[in-house]
Amino acid sequence: MEDQAERLREMMRKKNSVKESLPSPPETKKTRIITITSGKGGVGKTNMSVNMALAYARMGKKVIVMDADLGLANVNVMLNMIPKFNLYHVIRKQKTMREILVETEYGISIVAGASGFSKIANLTEDERQNFIDELNTLSNADIIIIDTSAGVSSNVLDFIAAADDAVIITTPEPTAITDAYGIIKIIATEIDNLNMGLKLVVNRVRTVTEAKKVADRMIRIAGQFLNLKVEYLGFIYDDQAVANAVQRQRPFMVVDPRCKASVCVQHIVGRMEKGGLREDGGFGTMIKRFFKQKP
Repeated sequence: MEDQAERLREMMRKKNSVKESLPSPPETKKTRIITITSGKGGVGKTNMSVNMALAYARMGKKVIVMDADLGLANVNVMLNMIPKFNLYHVIRKQKTMREILVETEYGISIVAGASGFSKIANLTEDERQNFIDELNTLSNADIIIIDTSAGVSSNVLDFIAAADDAVIITTPEPTAITDAYGIIKIIATEIDNLNMGLKLVVNRVRTVTEAKKVADRMIRIAGQFLNLKVEYLGFIYDDQAVANAVQRQRPFMVVDPRCKASVCVQHIVGRMEKGGLREDGGFGTMIKRFFKQKP
C-alpha cells in the first residue's frame, strides 16, 4: 500500500509540474467601441472617423471603421473605394461580415454602409440573430469606430447606446451648435442608464479660444439643464489641408501627416487612450446594449 501511495504522489507531482510549465491562457481582449455622431451633416463627422482610425492604426491597433449611415454611406467615397458588398448584404444573409470587410492601403479595414436600408429596428428575429452573430466576428479588432448618419434617427441612438464612447462633432456655427445640443438632449432623454463616455470635439476652429468658448458653453448647458456630463475631448483647426485631401479622396493624415488638423486628431486619440476603457465595456456588452438586452 505504501508503494502504491508513493506512486500516486509521484504521478501527482508530475501532473502539477506539467501544469506549471504550460503557458497561462491569454487575457480576454476588450474591443473599444467608439461611435462618432453629429446633430447635422457637413460638420466633418466621417472625416473624423477615418482619420481617427488612422491615428489608432499608427499606434499599432487593429482598427475597423463601420459605416453605419444606412441611408447615404460615404466612408468608402472618402477613401476612393467602391466595395462590391456592404451591410445590406449581411443583413439579408447574402454575405458574411468577413466577406464584406475590406482592407485598405492605410492599415485599417472598413465595413461599407447599407445604402438604401432604413432601420435595423425592422429586422426580423432571424435577421437580428444573424446580425448579432456576424457582428461577433469583428471582436478580434482593438478599435471599432462607428460612423453614424447625422441627426437622431433610431439607428443613430442604437449605435450611441451600444458604444463605450460617443463622440459628438460640432463646428462653431450657431446652427451646428444648436443641432449638437439637440442630439445631446435626445441622448439624455431617450437612452436609459446612459453610462458611456459622452465626448465633444469642435471642428473647423480658427483659434484655441474659439473652440474652448463653444465647448464650455455646451458643457455648461448640458450640465445645467440635462444633468449630463460632457467631456471636452479637443478641437480640430480649420485647415486647408483637409479640403485638399477630401478633393483627392484620401485621408488628410496621409496626404499631410504634419498639418494642423492631423496633429489635432493625434492629440484627440491620445486623450481617448488616457481615458481607458470602462470595466463593463467591450464587444460583448456592446452587442447586449445594441439589442436592448440586459448586460
